[in-house]
Amino acid sequence: MNAKNFLPLLAIAFAVGCAKTDSSPYEGRTVKTIESDSDKAKFKVALLTPGPVSDSGWNALAFEGLQNINTELGATVDQKESSGTKIADDMRTYARQGYNLVFGHGFEYNEPAMKVAKDFPNTVFVTSSGGGTAKNVGAFRFDLEEGFYLAGYMAAMMSKTGTIGSVSVQDYPSIVSTLRAYQAGAKAANPAIEVLPPVYFGVEGDIARAKTATQQVISRNADFIIHQANAAAQGVFDACKEKKVFAFGSNSNQNDNPAGDVIASAVIITKTPFKELAEAVKRKVYVGTIGEYAMTNDSIDFVLNPKLLSKIPANVQQKVKDLAADIKSGKVKVPKDKF
Repeated sequence: MNAKNFLPLLAIAFAVGCAKTDSSPYEGRTVKTIESDSDKAKFKVALLTPGPVSDSGWNALAFEGLQNINTELGATVDQKESSGTKIADDMRTYARQGYNLVFGHGFEYNEPAMKVAKDFPNTVFVTSSGGGTAKNVGAFRFDLEEGFYLAGYMAAMMSKTGTIGSVSVQDYPSIVSTLRAYQAGAKAANPAIEVLPPVYFGVEGDIARAKTATQQVISRNADFIIHQANAAAQGVFDACKEKKVFAFGSNSNQNDNPAGDVIASAVIITKTPFKELAEAVKRKVYVGTIGEYAMTNDSIDFVLNPKLLSKIPANVQQKVKDLAADIKSGKVKVPKDKF
């Protein structure tokens, strides 16, 4: 999604994109293309998510990538929710059923994948973040920090209270890294801004706890809040609406949430990464690696809510656009934790 014709005073969406590249972490390997219809029918891909794919966020974006694999590659696909001790069991079940590729959508799936993969060399296991790799284990590194940095930058320029905050389900390393980028972006815009410590509510899908955590942040005078709440994001948005403070969406474009006060979203776009990975597995050329996806390959975006553009000063819109261009060009390096 390339940013085109930026018109700060008109009610249009501002989408931060980039020039598309054809590079892939799987290029340069010998290709064994599957030709026959019978072989195509045998290609099976599974997805494990920590919450429901109806969340319009973290889980939904992975399901969108899975559906694209089904559409583009004709794969048989399946999805189920899986957490805790069930993760390894569910991975084993899919492997025994002959699935060629099993996605675990989150940092927490990486360690179980490393253990299970040893017993199933013909199945590839890939997780959304995580540092463990093996011949048949890999990970995606979505640089969502770039979107969070832009959100922090924008919040610090617009905050009337001088305080902004965040809410998250867990303190997974991949989540912590995005929240630190949010703080860094805010400090880049206004060194005097107060960025409250993240409030973690601890339970996947618990909208009530997410709302309570958000109310706690708002009670400390925050007027912009970003989240990593996954399926519980509605609790964040509801609390923000009630107190008339702005929220940022994350992972998926959540600007259309009925709460109505989502001013922009930091977005992961999964279609290309998921398809590239599945093609490599299908062609039997995949070897475990960590594929990095960012604004430079159309996989991270920052989208202003077109319905709320009138509330975003024109100079703020322009500065956010300029900063995005600097991130894409490499002029600005967004901080990222190693994990």
